[in-house]
Amino acid sequence: MATIKDVAKEAGVSVATVSRVVNKSPKASKAAIESVNAAMQKLGYRPNANARALVSKSTNTIGVMVGDVSDPFFGSLLKAVDTVAQAHQKHLLIGNGYHDATTEKEAIDLLINNRCESLVIHSKGLSDQELLQFAKEVPGLVIINRHIPEIADRCISLDNQHGANLATEHLIAQGHTKIAYINSEHDIDDSHHRKAGYQQALHAHGINFNEKYCAEAQPTDEGGEQAMIDLLSRNLPITAVVCYNDYMAAGALSALEKQEIAVPKDISLMGFDNGLIAKYLHPKLSTIDYPIQTMAKQAAELSLALVSGNSSMTKGTIFQASLIERSSVIKQESPDS
Repeated sequence: MATIKDVAKEAGVSVATVSRVVNKSPKASKAAIESVNAAMQKLGYRPNANARALVSKSTNTIGVMVGDVSDPFFGSLLKAVDTVAQAHQKHLLIGNGYHDATTEKEAIDLLINNRCESLVIHSKGLSDQELLQFAKEVPGLVIINRHIPEIADRCISLDNQHGANLATEHLIAQGHTKIAYINSEHDIDDSHHRKAGYQQALHAHGINFNEKYCAEAQPTDEGGEQAMIDLLSRNLPITAVVCYNDYMAAGALSALEKQEIAVPKDISLMGFDNGLIAKYLHPKLSTIDYPIQTMAKQAAELSLALVSGNSSMTKGTIFQASLIERSSVIKQESPDS
């Protein structure tokens, strides 16, 4: 990693000048600030030797960035990483990214500058190139729930397209052809891939895709309810719905109940994630199992192995989702109208 001397040489200034710029001294000229900042960015240098501490000094801390700690999905992820951390006598430092590029970058910078030698990063806002740069700088960085080919051995992800395809195939196997899809409105690969999986299943069975059967909203129960109300307002002959996640499915169920539309008698419903809520809805929700705890444990173990130089550790993995059958889906008996 670059040293302060490397920065000084690149910028064409003295080490003292670099120090003044880093410490925001009023004695640093505008020209010096610009040249030093450009040199630090080019070389990937971090002030106060925090980056070098990643290699030379352990802080017994695993840094984790998630979308939002208030989301139960990320709570499960954090719990799994913490289990690994405790087994290795380490602690967690947590940051929220909120699927926003600027916020994610700030969170990762904070984790690095606090000398986290291992990082488990759930990023949906930053570009592949930005994450590749972080991965180059931090040997112990592992990406979860995203696949970047250039660092595939440091990515733990789920085949989201296969999962949504599996959910839609299950409904088709039960005789449904008028299948709606409720998606997250977030512009992230998860929502794109899951919708693609839904479309893939329709195409495989000769069912025409119709955008009118799709609605988008925030990936929450409120969003799911809003999207279901939107779909119902279109007066479509829907017999089944695939939802982006279990919380959207819960919201869709609420909207259907308010309209006295019975699940699964009138409309069958599929979720995604197999979160805790899926088992306690009425009817119990058929869904797609997302093994986030297993994935998070593997990500944490891989991160620690990368830091220690343990090359025998299992590398990146693309997990496959599985179908969980409960009570919210039944066979479509009558022919489509």
